Amino acid sequence: MQKVRTALIAGASGLVGGHCLDMLLKSDRYSQVISVGRRDLPLLHPKLEQRIVNFDDLKREAPNLVADDVYCCLGTTIKSAGSKEAFYKVDHTYVTRLAELTASKGASQFMVVSAMGADKNSMFFYNRTKGEMEDDVQRLNFSSVHIFRPSLLLGEREEERTGEELAAKIMGPLSNLMVGPLQKYKPIEGEDVAKSMLYAASQNKPGVFVYASDAIAGMAHKL
Repeated sequence: MQKVRTALIAGASGLVGGHCLDMLLKSDRYSQVISVGRRDLPLLHPKLEQRIVNFDDLKREAPNLVADDVYCCLGTTIKSAGSKEAFYKVDHTYVTRLAELTASKGASQFMVVSAMGADKNSMFFYNRTKGEMEDDVQRLNFSSVHIFRPSLLLGEREEERTGEELAAKIMGPLSNLMVGPLQKYKPIEGEDVAKSMLYAASQNKPGVFVYASDAIAGMAHKL
């Protein structure tokens, strides 16, 4: 009989994170779900424990960051963050700090949302930040690290992102034309990214895995 586990999620107020939290609470795999964030979520559930944290001082919360599987959906944009430095803090520093602390507390699997084009050697700041985050997370003492690199994310967001909404309107009608090598560029539903994260965790495979958008879409249908 499979052990019932504890999941920890960061970024549950976002597009992917919101779907992920909903699925975690419905999953028989987990008896407890810990959500860490800057504010309360308008949600009550017998399996859910909410921890309001200051990500700049996350180490103080370390005793409460004990889980088997960690789902990291933290992320912002340079425009929303207000500067490159603030963006780097959220998309790199906060993510790696969460990974370091949960690994030190015995977490075995780390699932993290990155981005298509992530590359620590990229000339583009956004892609370089994501690539550096991926590189740092892979070095930690997890049994499994699953990195998800979705293309343009589709779905209703709490936070307004005008640029992404415009891109979705343009790219949506072109999706059916993206076949073969172009499939990894197809827009993908945030819900499908969340499904693929839970599916990957359920496989309990040791190692480091990186999924492009087309692979994410394929995994989502297996959950």
